[in-house]
Parts: sequence; structure tokens; C-alpha cells
Amino acid sequence: MTTEKSRLRRSISRWANSADQEARDLRQQHRDGGGLSIADAPDRDMVTLTGSLRTVTLRPRGGVPALEAELYDGSDALTLVWLGRRRITGIAPGRSLRVQGRIGVQDRTRVMFNPRYELLP
Repeated sequence: MTTEKSRLRRSISRWANSADQEARDLRQQHRDGGGLSIADAPDRDMVTLTGSLRTVTLRPRGGVPALEAELYDGSDALTLVWLGRRRITGIAPGRSLRVQGRIGVQDRTRVMFNPRYELLP
């Protein structure tokens, strides 16, 4: 029984360390771009952020199509919403972006509506 617990602890520890390392790598990569981190970005001010898209989904809002994406830079996540769009060429999970807009809070989630964006290599 103790060997099973020990093996489980090692597996969980390895998984947690790899997730931490990924977050550190992303923070470093996007910090080198000279931008603000998502965690430090103030609400209701015009900000420019960079990060990688973790998810992209089509989620209608009030009967209007809306493309939602989660931008992550290793410090925090931000929901990007393009109203009236079903898809945008180049917007896909794993893609790096630079976005500009104002961050608001909706249902305790930080959101940026219709941001200007630039696809990064």
C-alpha cells in the first residue's frame, strides 16, 4: 500500500512540476516581448498583452454568434470575445497572439471584447 502511495505521489509531483515549468516558460517568453503580464494588467485601461491561446470556442451571447478564446501567458488567463464572429482565420489553440483592448469583468471573469490582435510566429 505504501509503495502505491509513493508511486502516486511521484506521478503527481512530476505532473505538477511540468505544469509549473510550462507556466514559467510562457511567462519568460512573453516577458521578453516587453509587455505587461495578464495578472498585472489593470481593468478598464487600454492594455497590450501577449500570450498563447489555450481554448477557442463558439459560444453565442444574446442570440449573436461570439468566438471566445482563452489567452494565457503563464501568470493568468484572460477571455477574449469577438462578437458577431463564428471563426477567425489563424485563431486556434496553441497560437501566440498580441492583443490590445480594455479588460472588463463579467461574472467574475476577466474579459476583453473585440480586441485588436496580431498573430505572432
